[in-house]
Amino acid sequence: MNFKLIKGNIYTFVKIISTVLITSAIGLESWNIYAVINNINVPSSLNPIFWIERFAMMSHFIESIIAAFYAPSRKKMPIKYATYTFFVGTIGLLELFDRQDDY
Repeated sequence: MNFKLIKGNIYTFVKIISTVLITSAIGLESWNIYAVINNINVPSSLNPIFWIERFAMMSHFIESIIAAFYAPSRKKMPIKYATYTFFVGTIGLLELFDRQDDY
């Protein structure tokens, strides 16, 4: 069994799903802000979804701050890597701290 191939496939799958979900969360939150500004009623059944997406976006934001802080020590551009980590999440941090890149 080739674990590096499996790891690469899982990372790719998670990166794609994470990017789609975070982009959707940004759109959902934008719609919610638009609805509040224009006094449009949002269905209350969406409240749990709003809380989940806010938690996910805050988690990814904290991960991107960590990535921006540590990126220069790994010879990466902080803004670019923070943006990448915001969209892919923990996988971005795992790739940043992967020791195979150091050699």
